Amino acid sequence: MITFLDGTLHEALPTHVVIAVHGIGYHVSIPLSSYDKLPAVGQPIKLLTHLQIREDAHVLYGFATSAERDLFRLLVTHVSGIGPKTALDVLSGISVTMFKAAVVNGDAALLSKTKGIGKKTAERIIVELKDKVGIAAAWEAASAAHAPTPAETILNDAVLALIALGYKQVDAHKAVKQVQEKAAGTATTEELIRQGLKLLI
Repeated sequence: MITFLDGTLHEALPTHVVIAVHGIGYHVSIPLSSYDKLPAVGQPIKLLTHLQIREDAHVLYGFATSAERDLFRLLVTHVSGIGPKTALDVLSGISVTMFKAAVVNGDAALLSKTKGIGKKTAERIIVELKDKVGIAAAWEAASAAHAPTPAETILNDAVLALIALGYKQVDAHKAVKQVQEKAAGTATTEELIRQGLKLLI
């Protein structure tokens, strides 16, 4: 099992990276949450990984933090009907903290706004993960200690609004992030949506 890669960032896209390790380039699929934390191309990088072995391929998934990888594994292992691609979509559409809070609070509406997650799947996620011994209690404690910052909530709401308007998740996230950085974190959700639309049109 390949558990992490420590090398040089050779290529970086919102959906995957290529990491050079001792002359070998590893293609690793990543969520948007990890893409935001990447160094510049050519810089050293350490990425946590999950290896999926299929009949036709060995696929590596990469994560900037252990919390992201833990949630990915939880989804693909414990929630029926969720594969690696949907798990990456979940991590790309909502922060780990907000996801945990949604499960603890039974907020299926929030989860179902994420790409690839319908209302029934959102309800199944809540039921199946809440049933895991200790998960809900641990997450409840963590949610209280690490509630999403106002800036994270605003960014997430703006991205979800743009996705609802028909824009791709990757494009919506990139536009909103750009606007938020330009405004130095002072923009409201409405301003992020309005300025984000200008970049997308």
